[in-house]
Amino acid sequence: MALINMPGGADINAGVKEFEGTEGAVLLDVRTADEYAEGHIPGSINIPLNTVPTVLERIPDKDTPLFVHCLSGGRSAKAVAFLKKQGYTQVKNIGGINQYTGPIEK
Repeated sequence: MALINMPGGADINAGVKEFEGTEGAVLLDVRTADEYAEGHIPGSINIPLNTVPTVLERIPDKDTPLFVHCLSGGRSAKAVAFLKKQGYTQVKNIGGINQYTGPIEK
């Protein structure tokens, strides 16, 4: 159980599957714009960790399900902690794209 709380311990493949089955959900990639441009999960939106406060403007409904990932899970953990402090109620760190086995788009 402790593994789930560690960066990278989340299963991004299960997280993406859950995202796809959740109505109104947002798949949030908090890597840099350059990392995102190199390849990202289809349907994800890129809001780099250093600009995560812009989520408040871009996704004002704090009940929107947010599935957050980065490269290995560390930055997404920080983003999730910040978003929860801002009052978002359905925020989940799904880990790092480095463990993702599905399609990637550029």
